[in-house]
Amino acid sequence: MSYLRTFLPWIVFAVIPSAQWQWGALAALVVAVAITAQQRREGAGFDALIIEIGSAAFFAVLAAIAFADPGSGVHAYSAALSSGVLALVAGVSLLLRKPFTLGIAKRGTPREVWGLRPFVRANTVISSVWAGAFALTAAALALLAHAGQGHSTAATLVQAAGFVLPMLFTTRYVAAMQAKAGAR
Repeated sequence: MSYLRTFLPWIVFAVIPSAQWQWGALAALVVAVAITAQQRREGAGFDALIIEIGSAAFFAVLAAIAFADPGSGVHAYSAALSSGVLALVAGVSLLLRKPFTLGIAKRGTPREVWGLRPFVRANTVISSVWAGAFALTAAALALLAHAGQGHSTAATLVQAAGFVLPMLFTTRYVAAMQAKAGAR
């Protein structure tokens, strides 16, 4: 559930028709800010809000561009840029040795586990898979946009796969790690 909440701004942006991309960007910004504020009120640390904060920043810039020039060439590449920004945020979190999934995972994990090497390593693996999926999705969407298909059914399927596949991996990987830990 926390991943769904984390990526809700991106889902909102994706489901609003591309002809109204400025409103999609604004709606995504509002959702990102609301989720971040709600999570902070509930005690979430900034380490658990890396994607949410990156989302708010991205959608603030995108909304400004979209409202300033609704016909901007950025529109055709907005889906690719979205995935590219997610790849960048996830990649930077890994470079800083603060994998973005670590903060999310801490929400449902006992505090005594947080510093354990297997927990941190598992989140590094999971964040790496997400970063790779976002990068591949961005590249595929950029190719589709270049071919004039940036907002096509194929692009929607690529975007969906870019979220669903790493989510399935995360679910299965966590289950495998928990089973392994339970066997010890």
